[in-house]
Amino acid sequence: MTDNAPSSRLASLDAFRGATIAGMILVNNPGSWNAIYPQLEHARWNGWTFTDWIFPFFLWIVGVAMTLSFAKRKERGEDRGKLLMHVLRRSLVIFAVGLFLNGFPFGVIWGGFSFAAWRIPGVLQRIAVCYLCASAIFLYSGLRAQIWWVVGLLASYWAAVMLIPVPGFGAGVLQPTGCLPWFIDSNLLAGHTWSGAPAPGFDPEGILSTFPAIATTLLGILTGHWLRTARSREEKTAWMFVFGNAFLLAGVVMDIWFPINKNLWSSSYVVFMAGWALVCFSVFYWLMDVKGHTKWARPFVIYGMNAIAVFVLSGIVGRLITLIKVTGPGGGEVTLKGLVYDNLFVPFFSPVNASTLFAVAFILVMYLVVWAMWKRGWFIKV
Repeated sequence: MTDNAPSSRLASLDAFRGATIAGMILVNNPGSWNAIYPQLEHARWNGWTFTDWIFPFFLWIVGVAMTLSFAKRKERGEDRGKLLMHVLRRSLVIFAVGLFLNGFPFGVIWGGFSFAAWRIPGVLQRIAVCYLCASAIFLYSGLRAQIWWVVGLLASYWAAVMLIPVPGFGAGVLQPTGCLPWFIDSNLLAGHTWSGAPAPGFDPEGILSTFPAIATTLLGILTGHWLRTARSREEKTAWMFVFGNAFLLAGVVMDIWFPINKNLWSSSYVVFMAGWALVCFSVFYWLMDVKGHTKWARPFVIYGMNAIAVFVLSGIVGRLITLIKVTGPGGGEVTLKGLVYDNLFVPFFSPVNASTLFAVAFILVMYLVVWAMWKRGWFIKV
């Protein structure tokens, strides 16, 4: 639905959300997938890049925003069942939109769509499940229990991956083929996993790895609790920075036993990326809420106030421009994206810079859309 934005918001959180979405659009829309800076690609397996920040940051932000939104209502004694039903409806819509994006444009413009191969997991689908589960935990438990949920989810996931044997491979396999998440996805989601995954049948947003992703959201909830305390903003900033660095160190130590791995959403990856989220957000919070420097972040705030809308729109537009065919300068048929990229970027820049600048231009075009929405007071909610 469309309505006016809430009057009281944490601008630094909107800005951090907007920067995260802009980063997601940047890495999802290069001019050419054959010319990309290494930091704008996911790590192939173990390790991490800038691109591997983006998804956990967004889940962490969901947790922070959830606490700021629900805490006062919970304290006022509002019916938790009704709040959970609201969350359930919203989660179902987000999940359905994710499924729609996976199938779009359903073979209408270009053939190849098959219901038998329609990918079920995805970014929005994972956000929906994590939002639902973390909301239930938040609404029906206190701070201490939420901490134990994080510990339990991360420890249980590590134990499951390392100790449960996979038929034909054994226990503790940490490669794309043979690991427990691969085994579960390849059996329960057979034919409906991502075609570009590290191994057939594996999905980076699969079933088992969603459990530690819930812990990522819960770590955002814990940060939201801290932001709601009566401590000074300076103290809040300092301790977020301290804990962020402590989490980074803990993630590196955990990497010894369970490598930092986005595809597996390993327990070390959860802790390590929560550390980066705390460190990066503390910078936004210090600049905007402590020092009052907000003008520089206005574009990010505008992006952040329509985050899911611009993510969905960018996915649709990004898909369409690779499918719509037009007549090129030589009279031949080319894609709309190819026409723009080959004539406005390729002749003037090196391949990797042309590809990156195309993605930057795509971000700017999407910004014009959300800026126009912001000017009119249109904020899309689900």
